Amino acid sequence: MPTHDMLAAYWTAHELATNGVIILNLLGALLLGLMVGYERSYHGRAAGMRTYGIVCMASAALTIIGGYPGLWYGGHGGSLVVSDPTRIIQGVVTGIGFLGAGVIMREGFNISGLTTAASIWASSVIGILVGVGFYPAAIALAAFSALIMIYLHRVEAMLPSRHAVAIMMKFKPAFTPREDALRRLALERGYEIAGGSLSIGASGGAQEWRFVALALSRKSGARLSDLAEELGRFEGLDSFQLAHARN
Repeated sequence: MPTHDMLAAYWTAHELATNGVIILNLLGALLLGLMVGYERSYHGRAAGMRTYGIVCMASAALTIIGGYPGLWYGGHGGSLVVSDPTRIIQGVVTGIGFLGAGVIMREGFNISGLTTAASIWASSVIGILVGVGFYPAAIALAAFSALIMIYLHRVEAMLPSRHAVAIMMKFKPAFTPREDALRRLALERGYEIAGGSLSIGASGGAQEWRFVALALSRKSGARLSDLAEELGRFEGLDSFQLAHARN
């Protein structure tokens, strides 16, 4: 049975002061996580402020307790308590990897959620920095992460780039498409078929082609609506699907 002195050890002035420091760290980590998560929440992503705040705060909690092994279990751990913060950090990063993988979605050639997964991982690192006491570095990482997600796409828009279109074409059973003709038609419309992206399947005698069409330059390439209108008039085509290839 626990004695009064053993229970009182959890409420000593030193223990309470340490808990106060931990709580302040958790609050700071929570606020930084919410700041990073706001951008994702604003753009309607699955992982928003709550996810980022909890991840950042929990990472800080797991890290900071490694700095006070002598106060674990009311100070009764003694020599049995062996703290290795690097192992705690390794466990946090590994666990966050699984959480980040859950927000990555793939549909055909389109991959979404990569930025969200990366920012969740960064949020855990912010919490770790808070936990070990590197407060300026944690604040800087939170600010840099938020600025990247908010403003970097504007910088990307000003840089030379080529947009890509993911295309699925299902032909009628009596029609046999030719790759050289398809590539020529793509070039005439300002696109080229990205290397290694062409895949061909067949079902019920009808062939289905999937590939990514890459614009020859930033200003070339017909619009999706124009491509859809033209494909709709193609007699050998049974159905099609167009989408901006994104990640």
